[in-house]
Amino acid sequence: MSDNDDNPGLLVLAVDDEPHSLSMLVEVLNADPRVKTVLHAESAEEALTILRPANRPPPQVDALFLDMRMPGMDGRELANAATKDLDNPPAIVFATAFDGGAIDAFELGVADYLMKPVSRERVASAIRRIIAARREASAPGSERSGEDEVIPVELAGTTKLVPRSSVRWVEAHGDYARLHTGEGGGHLVRIPLSQLEDRWSDAGFVRIHRSYLVALPLVTELRMSSSGYVVRVGSGEDATELPVSRRHTRDLKDRLVRAAKQGWTTPR
Repeated sequence: MSDNDDNPGLLVLAVDDEPHSLSMLVEVLNADPRVKTVLHAESAEEALTILRPANRPPPQVDALFLDMRMPGMDGRELANAATKDLDNPPAIVFATAFDGGAIDAFELGVADYLMKPVSRERVASAIRRIIAARREASAPGSERSGEDEVIPVELAGTTKLVPRSSVRWVEAHGDYARLHTGEGGGHLVRIPLSQLEDRWSDAGFVRIHRSYLVALPLVTELRMSSSGYVVRVGSGEDATELPVSRRHTRDLKDRLVRAAKQGWTTPR
């Protein structure tokens, strides 16, 4: 990307095995003034020859817009291959007619998940997200948490986008995790709690128990109960109390003290 904030000049690679869908996607991408160049491929294998050419330096592709289901190597496999062992991998955006892959996409850390036929508005939103994440990552003192991550959740045939900032605490459910937000209830996603712990640590999420991960800025109280330490997440009628295991108590206390010294306040 260029250093011009108004026109970062994204280099985008569009991949789709359906010529008509590929043509429409390329047209929409070319219409966005923030996109400088659009490369295209009709298969994942062809895309890899563009991303990793044999006899010349690879192009610095900023974003990869690709279909989820393709013959041969599918979109998920291509996304893994395209981002493997790269210091500055392209952002991944799925543009697909497959409405059941949003949860799988979340595991890959995709920037967005678009349903066909793609609209200019949704592509524009995805590009804004990509640019914001790259600016955040390149800013002095930035952390790997980047911008506010959006988690796609499948619910009764509908894909709901849940911002990470709305998650108060996370509960383990085997190989799944339930995201608890201020709206009540929870959203089940197919990713282990241990992976979320590593992935969201820079965003202020802390492991307090083998079954719980909490947003540290939302912890309003740590106290001893008859059964051990508990934390209070949130305030008022919406507050939740969660157990703290003995092995995590000291670390949690230290983190709360450091957070208070840094001036953290409860946003909700």
